[in-house]
Parts: sequence; C-alpha cells; structure tokens
Amino acid sequence: MDVLLVDDSRLARTELRHLLQAFPDVTVVGEARHAAEARTRLQELRPDLLLLDIHMPGETGFELLASLEAAPHVVFTTAYDEYALRAFEVNALDYLLKPVQEHRLAAALEKARTKLLPPADAPTLPAPAATTAAPEPATTLLTEHDQVFVKDGERCWFVRLADIRLFEINGSYTQIYFEQHRPLIPRTLQHLEQRLDPRVFFRANRQQIINLKWIEGIEPWFSSTLKIRLRGGPEVEVSRQQSVRFRELLSL
Repeated sequence: MDVLLVDDSRLARTELRHLLQAFPDVTVVGEARHAAEARTRLQELRPDLLLLDIHMPGETGFELLASLEAAPHVVFTTAYDEYALRAFEVNALDYLLKPVQEHRLAAALEKARTKLLPPADAPTLPAPAATTAAPEPATTLLTEHDQVFVKDGERCWFVRLADIRLFEINGSYTQIYFEQHRPLIPRTLQHLEQRLDPRVFFRANRQQIINLKWIEGIEPWFSSTLKIRLRGGPEVEVSRQQSVRFRELLSL
C-alpha cells in the first residue's frame, strides 16, 4: 500500500513516517507540504492512500480533495475534532486526531486494506450472470479503540467506543451512554450488534447492549438471571437466555 503524507508540519510528517515503519506492507512514497505540492505528487506517484492534514497554508485538505477529478482513499490527520462530520461527508476512511496513536493508525490502515485488497483466499470465479446480484461486502467490526461520529440535533461528538458503556433502545432510536451525555442515533440494536466487537460489547437483553469493561458489579437475580451494575450507571437486567450465555462466555 503506497501512502502519500500531506502536512505542512515537518515534525508531523516525520512522526507519521516513524509510526508507519511498524507496518511492513506500507510504503511512504512521498510527502507534500501544501495542496499545490500534493497535486503534483498525486499525479507523479499515484498513491493508494492519502494521509491528509486539514489546516495548511493556502488551501485546506477539503479544498484539495474538491479540486481533484479522482482521489485515492483518504484518512484525515488533524489536531481539531470539529471537522469530523465534514470528513465523513467526503467519504474519508477515518479521522485521526493528533498526536496520532499507533492503534488508531493501525485501524485506519486496516480499513484501507479492506478497500484495496481482495481476501487472500478468495477463489477466482467467473463473472456472475447479469441477473445475479453481487454479494454484499463483509462488514468490518469496530473495536473499542475506534472512534465514531455521533450527532444528535445540533450537537456532535467524536467518541471512542471504549468510552461508551451502554446502548439502549429508546423508541425508534438508540440512546448512547458516555460520560454525562445521552444522545440518540437512528440505528437499531441489531445493526449495532453486527458492527461491534462481541468480545467487548454484549447484548444483555432485547433493549440493551453493554460494554463489558464498564461492569462494576454482578448479582444473581430472579429465575437464574443476572443484574449488572455499570460504572456511572445504570443497572441492567440480563435476560435468562443471555444470562446463560454470559456465564459461558466469561467463566473459566
């Protein structure tokens, strides 16, 4: 995977080069200090992935992308979190806050790999008939280290999944519990359950998914069920079927 670094800070580019050395399949093919230089490098090098700063002298990273007829996959790197919504509106793969953490960079690179590379064991098959629908691509699980964009009305957050202790159905929406916030998002629990890492997020009942790492206490409840107390609240009653599964998953 060929990567082009675009950032007006030499220190930031050097730090990214250092972090990328941990990934043997990644090659930094060039650097650019601003949008005009980046356009030239893009034409010369044709990289697979652009690690792109937003604030640069002259044009912003968004203005650079808007000027391109064709752009590689993009991961934004910035010291500011207020542009997260706009970043995903232009189909960025990820949005990394400076100083960039290695585990967040690793997650962003993995997203790029899934876009660029076919599965290693994928067999060569003839093209499907015109009437046959193509299969849906596999969904990439979100880990606790991933950050997600949350918007509720006029308020926006860019929150790590590790900081979310509970997802709970609220009418036709799902309510998210993190810090003192309780925003609502237009997603079903079934959709979230398919996206979240089951080693960390557990479907306690029909109404709630809990973050196992936020458990503060567990006590037996009625009819062989369990009641779980989360740090910061609330208490969650685990259904009978899921209580059995919870014991199986977390027992020695």
